[in-house]
Amino acid sequence: MAESIRLESSPERRSATQEAALELLTAVADPVRWAVLERLGDGTRCVCDLRAQVPVAANLLSYHLKVLRDAGLVTTARRGRWVDYTLAPDAQERLTAALPTVGAIRVEVAS
Repeated sequence: MAESIRLESSPERRSATQEAALELLTAVADPVRWAVLERLGDGTRCVCDLRAQVPVAANLLSYHLKVLRDAGLVTTARRGRWVDYTLAPDAQERLTAALPTVGAIRVEVAS
Protein backbone atom coordinates (compact mmCIF):
# COMPACT_ATOMS: atom_id res chain seq x y z
CA MET A 1 0.00 0.00 0.00
CA ALA A 2 1.49 3.33 -1.05
CA GLU A 3 1.40 6.24 1.34
CA SER A 4 1.54 9.90 0.45
CA ILE A 5 2.82 12.66 2.64
CA ARG A 6 1.27 16.10 2.64
CA LEU A 7 3.13 18.93 4.30
CA GLU A 8 0.98 21.06 6.56
CA SER A 9 2.65 24.33 5.55
CA SER A 10 1.25 25.78 2.32
CA PRO A 11 3.16 28.47 0.38
CA GLU A 12 0.72 31.15 1.52
CA ARG A 13 1.34 30.31 5.18
CA ARG A 14 5.15 30.30 5.08
CA SER A 15 7.15 33.15 6.54
CA ALA A 16 9.91 34.93 4.64
CA THR A 17 12.42 33.03 6.79
CA GLN A 18 10.86 29.70 5.84
CA GLU A 19 10.87 30.65 2.15
CA ALA A 20 14.55 31.62 2.32
CA ALA A 21 15.37 28.33 4.06
CA LEU A 22 13.49 26.34 1.42
CA GLU A 23 15.30 28.17 -1.40
CA LEU A 24 18.66 27.48 0.22
CA LEU A 25 17.89 23.80 0.78
CA THR A 26 16.59 23.48 -2.79
CA ALA A 27 19.91 24.85 -4.04
CA VAL A 28 21.87 22.07 -2.31
CA ALA A 29 19.38 19.28 -3.02
CA ASP A 30 20.74 18.63 -6.51
CA PRO A 31 23.41 15.87 -6.66
CA VAL A 32 25.68 17.91 -8.95
CA ARG A 33 25.56 20.95 -6.69
CA TRP A 34 26.15 18.74 -3.65
CA ALA A 35 29.23 17.25 -5.36
CA VAL A 36 30.54 20.77 -6.05
CA LEU A 37 30.02 21.76 -2.41
CA GLU A 38 31.88 18.62 -1.28
CA ARG A 39 34.85 19.54 -3.48
CA LEU A 40 34.82 23.11 -2.20
CA GLY A 41 34.71 21.83 1.38
CA ASP A 42 38.37 20.90 0.88
CA GLY A 43 39.25 24.45 -0.18
CA THR A 44 39.18 26.84 -3.11
CA ARG A 45 38.97 25.22 -6.53
CA CYS A 46 39.50 26.61 -9.99
CA VAL A 47 36.59 26.01 -12.32
CA CYS A 48 39.00 23.99 -14.47
CA ASP A 49 39.58 21.62 -11.52
CA LEU A 50 35.84 21.35 -10.85
CA ARG A 51 35.27 20.42 -14.49
CA ALA A 52 37.68 17.52 -14.06
CA GLN A 53 36.14 16.42 -10.74
CA VAL A 54 32.41 16.79 -11.47
CA PRO A 55 31.39 14.69 -14.49
CA VAL A 56 28.93 17.01 -16.25
CA ALA A 57 29.12 19.14 -19.39
CA ALA A 58 30.83 22.52 -18.95
CA ASN A 59 27.63 24.49 -19.61
CA LEU A 60 25.73 22.42 -17.04
CA LEU A 61 28.47 22.90 -14.44
CA SER A 62 28.32 26.64 -15.14
CA TYR A 63 24.56 26.61 -14.50
CA HIS A 64 24.96 24.76 -11.19
CA LEU A 65 27.73 27.11 -10.06
CA LYS A 66 25.45 30.06 -10.84
CA VAL A 67 22.69 28.55 -8.69
CA LEU A 68 25.15 28.17 -5.80
CA ARG A 69 26.42 31.75 -6.30
CA ASP A 70 22.87 33.11 -6.40
CA ALA A 71 22.11 31.24 -3.18
CA GLY A 72 25.15 32.88 -1.60
CA LEU A 73 26.80 29.55 -0.84
CA VAL A 74 29.93 30.12 -2.93
CA THR A 75 32.07 33.12 -3.76
CA THR A 76 34.22 33.71 -6.82
CA ALA A 77 37.52 35.35 -7.63
CA ARG A 78 38.77 35.88 -11.17
CA ARG A 79 42.35 34.82 -11.86
CA GLY A 80 43.22 35.67 -15.44
CA ARG A 81 40.82 33.70 -17.59
CA TRP A 82 39.96 31.28 -14.79
CA VAL A 83 37.49 31.66 -11.95
CA ASP A 84 38.22 30.29 -8.49
CA TYR A 85 35.29 29.13 -6.35
CA THR A 86 35.25 29.04 -2.55
CA LEU A 87 32.58 28.14 -0.02
CA ALA A 88 31.09 31.30 1.44
CA PRO A 89 32.34 31.87 5.00
CA ASP A 90 28.81 31.54 6.39
CA ALA A 91 27.64 28.65 4.15
CA GLN A 92 27.68 25.96 6.83
CA GLU A 93 26.01 28.22 9.39
CA ARG A 94 23.27 29.22 6.93
CA LEU A 95 22.61 25.61 5.91
CA THR A 96 22.39 24.51 9.53
CA ALA A 97 20.00 27.37 10.31
CA ALA A 98 17.84 26.42 7.30
CA LEU A 99 17.12 22.96 8.71
CA PRO A 100 13.85 22.66 10.59
CA THR A 101 13.87 22.05 14.30
CA VAL A 102 12.13 19.05 15.85
CA GLY A 103 8.39 19.61 15.83
CA ALA A 104 8.56 22.54 13.41
CA ILE A 105 7.08 20.54 10.53
CA ARG A 106 3.76 18.81 10.92
CA VAL A 107 3.30 15.93 8.52
CA GLU A 108 0.04 14.17 7.82
CA VAL A 109 0.37 10.65 6.42
CA ALA A 110 -2.52 9.56 4.24
CA SER A 111 -2.99 5.98 3.04
